[in-house]
Amino acid sequence: MIEDFDVSADWHVAAPYPFLARLRRERPVFRSEHLGAYVLTRHADVRAAYGDPRRFSSAGSLTISRSLTRETREKLGEHGSFLSSFVANVDPPDHTRLRRSVSKAFTPRAVSALERRFSELNEDLLDRVQPRGAADFVREIGHEPSIKLTARFIGVPEQDEAFVQAHVKDWFQLFLSPQPPERQLELADSFLTYLAYVDELVAARAGNPRDDFTSLMASLIGQELTHREVVELISTILLGGNDTVPNQLGNSVLRLLREKAWPVPPASVRNAVEECMRIDGASLGSFRYATSDLSLHGVTIPAGELVLLSTDSAAHDETVFAEPERFLIGRPNADAHLVFGYGIHFCVGAALARLQLRTAIEVLGRRLPALRLADRPISYRRSIVGRGLAALHVEW
Repeated sequence: MIEDFDVSADWHVAAPYPFLARLRRERPVFRSEHLGAYVLTRHADVRAAYGDPRRFSSAGSLTISRSLTRETREKLGEHGSFLSSFVANVDPPDHTRLRRSVSKAFTPRAVSALERRFSELNEDLLDRVQPRGAADFVREIGHEPSIKLTARFIGVPEQDEAFVQAHVKDWFQLFLSPQPPERQLELADSFLTYLAYVDELVAARAGNPRDDFTSLMASLIGQELTHREVVELISTILLGGNDTVPNQLGNSVLRLLREKAWPVPPASVRNAVEECMRIDGASLGSFRYATSDLSLHGVTIPAGELVLLSTDSAAHDETVFAEPERFLIGRPNADAHLVFGYGIHFCVGAALARLQLRTAIEVLGRRLPALRLADRPISYRRSIVGRGLAALHVEW
C-alpha cells in the first residue's frame, strides 16, 4: 500500500487507479497528510457531497494557497484570496446569483455559433500542420483552437492571446501546484500583471461594450455583479479554455490511440468523449470544507477540515461502472462520471467543453485518420487538481 495520496507524484498522475481501487475497498474516507485533507473515493459519497452544500461548503475551496510563503502572500495582498468570489468557490445565495448571471451567456443559440467557429479554427490549424506529417499534439494541435475560441468568447483581442495563455499558465501554477519560494514570487508578479490586464479589459468593455462575454458581464456590474466578481469569472473561464479543455483533449486522443479506436466513427463521438472523460479525466476532483463534524464509513471528519471529492476515483467505481479499467466506447452510462461536478455546482461551462471535445475529435479524425503515437516518452504535468500531458508526439 502506498502510504499517501500524493497527487503530484508521477505514478499518481499517470496511473493511480489500482491505488484508488484499494482505497475504495478498504479506506473509502482517507486522511491524506500530503494534501492536508480527507479524501472521499466512492462514487456515491462524492455525488452526495456535491449535492449537499450545507455540509460540504465550497466557500474558499478553490483558493488552495496554503503552500504560499508569507512573502508571497504579502506581495499578493488582497489578491491572495483570488477566486474568493468565483461561482464554483462560493455557497448560496451568492452562488445562485452568480450562476444566474453567467448562464445568460450560454444560450443554445450562442453555443451553436461557437461550435461552427470552433470547427473552423480546427480546420485552419490542420491546414498548416497536416503537411508536416508529425507534431507534438500538446504544443502544436491541442491548445490553439480552444485558446482562440475562448478568447473570442471572452472578448480578448487576437494580439493578446499569447500573453493571456502564458499568464494563465503561471497563475495555475501559483495557486494550484506546489512551487518553491523563489518561483512563487516570480509567479505572483506574473499573476498581478495578468489580473491588471483583465481588470482593464472589463473597464474597457463597460465603457465600450461589444458582442462578447466580458461586455455582457460588465453590463451587470452594480446590478447583479461586482467588478471583482466579473474579473474573477473571466479569469477563470480563460483558465478552462487555455488549460483544462486542451488537457482533456490530449488525454482523450492518447486513450483513443492506445485503444486502437482512432478514428472514432461519427455516430460514436459523443459517447467516446464521455468515456474518455470518465477513464482519463483532466480534473482529479474538487475541494470542499466540512461545516460540521461528519461521520462516514466509521471515520469522523472534523468541522472545518478540507475534503477532496475524488471524481478521479468515483469515475472508476466498480459499483457504478462495470469493468471500470476497460475503455468501452459504447459504455451506456459513460456520462455518469462526475468530471463536471453535480448539483448546484455542475460546471456552467460543461456544454461548451463537451462541444469543443466532440468537434475536435470529429475534425481530427476526418483530417488525420492515420494518426498514431510516435516512439517517444509520454510524460504528465504535476498538479494538485488536474491531469494533463506535458507532451504527446504523434505522426500521420
